Amino acid sequence: MQIKKKLLLIFFIALIVRLISLTQSLWLDEATTARVVQQFNFLDIVTKFSPQDFHPPLYYLFLKVWTSSFGFSEIALRMPSVLFSLLAGYLVYLLGRRIKNEKVGVWAALFFLFNPLIIYYSQEARMYMMTTFFLSGSLYCLLACLRVNELKKQNYKFILFFTLFAVASFYTFYGAIFLIIPMFLYLFYKRKYAFFLIFLIFFLLSLLIIGPLLYHQLIHARESLGIVANWKNVLGTVNFKNLLLIPLKFSIGRINFNPKWAYWAISGVWTVFIWLFVLKGGRKNRLFLFLAISPLIIAVLFSFFSPLLQYFRFLYLIPLVSLLLGQELHLKGVRVVVLAGFLLFSLFYLLFPQFHREDWKNLSMDLPSRLPLFMVYSSSDPIQYYRSNMNIHDFSELTKQKILREIVVVPYTADIHGVNYQENLAAGGFKKVEEKSFRGIVYEKWSK
Repeated sequence: MQIKKKLLLIFFIALIVRLISLTQSLWLDEATTARVVQQFNFLDIVTKFSPQDFHPPLYYLFLKVWTSSFGFSEIALRMPSVLFSLLAGYLVYLLGRRIKNEKVGVWAALFFLFNPLIIYYSQEARMYMMTTFFLSGSLYCLLACLRVNELKKQNYKFILFFTLFAVASFYTFYGAIFLIIPMFLYLFYKRKYAFFLIFLIFFLLSLLIIGPLLYHQLIHARESLGIVANWKNVLGTVNFKNLLLIPLKFSIGRINFNPKWAYWAISGVWTVFIWLFVLKGGRKNRLFLFLAISPLIIAVLFSFFSPLLQYFRFLYLIPLVSLLLGQELHLKGVRVVVLAGFLLFSLFYLLFPQFHREDWKNLSMDLPSRLPLFMVYSSSDPIQYYRSNMNIHDFSELTKQKILREIVVVPYTADIHGVNYQENLAAGGFKKVEEKSFRGIVYEKWSK
C-alpha cells in the first residue's frame, strides 16, 4: 500500500508540473497538427495530407478522435502528449522493477518523468510522446520474451504485444525503426528464433500495408530536399554539433541562455556528470546500453543519405537512459542531486517565458488586419490558427502586387527556403519602416 501511495503522489506531481504553462503559444509544427485534425477527415488524413508530409498518420488519426470530443484549444491539443508521457513513465517504473527491484523502478520513473526534455515535449502537440510510450511498451514485452524458455500457448501474448507496440510506434513515427531494429536483432542474438520469426512476419506485413504511403513520402522528401534550399540543415545533418546536442539536451532540456560561455560550461559539466553514471549503469545492464547507443549509430549512418539527426527525434531513448541511471545510482545523495538538477532545468523552462515556444499567439493578435501579409505560405499555420481571417500571401506573389504601397512581412523560414525577400522588396521601391519582435519571431512593415 505504501508504494502505491508513493507512486500516486509522484504521478500527481508529474501531472501538475506538466500543466504549468500548457497554454503557451502553439508553434509551427503544432499549428500544422491543429490544421490537419480540423480540416481533414479520417480518410483525407491518410490519402491527401500524409503523402505530402514526412510522418505516418497514426498520431493524426488518434488526435482527430481526441479533438472531436475535447476541441482544438492549446490544452486539448497537448493533453494527449501529457498523458502519453505519464503512461510511458509508468512503464519505466515497471521496467525498473522487472530488471532489479521496486526502488530502481521508482527512481527510474522519477528520472524520466522530471527529465527536462521529456517535460518540454510532453507539452507539445506532436507524436514524440506517443512514440515513446509505444516503444517503452515494446521494450517491456521484449524483456518478457527474453525470460521465456519455450514458445507455449500462454507465452504468445508477449511476442504479440511486442509486435503490436513496435508496429504502432512505427505507424506513429518512422524514426522508431532505429530502436525496433536493435530489439529485433537482439531476439535473434539470444536465440529466440520462434519469437524472431513471428515478429519478422507480422512487421513485414505491416510494412506492406504502409508501404505505398511511405514510398510517396520518400519521393516527396527527396523533392523537398532539392527545392527547399536549406531543408537538410533543418532535418539534421551529421556534424559534431548535432551529435553533441543529443546527450546535452537529454540532460538539460531545451533551455538556452547567455553568456554562451556560461551556458556551455554549466550544461557541459552537468551532461558529463549525468552520462558518466549512464555509462556506468551500462556496465551492469549491457542490453539497455546496447539499445540506447545502437539506434544513434544506425541513425548517423542513415543521415549520410537522408539527414534526420536532431536530438528530439530520439526522445524514446530517454526511458533507457533513466533506467540506466536508476540502476547505477545507489547513494541517496547522488540520486537526489540528479533529480533536483532535472527539476531545476525543468522549472527554468516552465516558469520563465523566454524559454517557451515561439510566441505566434501574440504576434498574430498584433498584426494589422488592414495590410496584406506576406510570408512563406507553408509556414503560416500558426497565424491561421490564431487569426483565421488574415489575408496571407506567399512571397512568390510579391512581384504581382505592384499597386501596393504598404505591406507586412513575417520572414519566418525565409532563409530556409532561400527567399531573399529584402532584395525583392528593395528592388520594388519598398523600405522597412518598422520591426516588432515577439519571442522567437518578428514581423516587419514595409512601405513605398
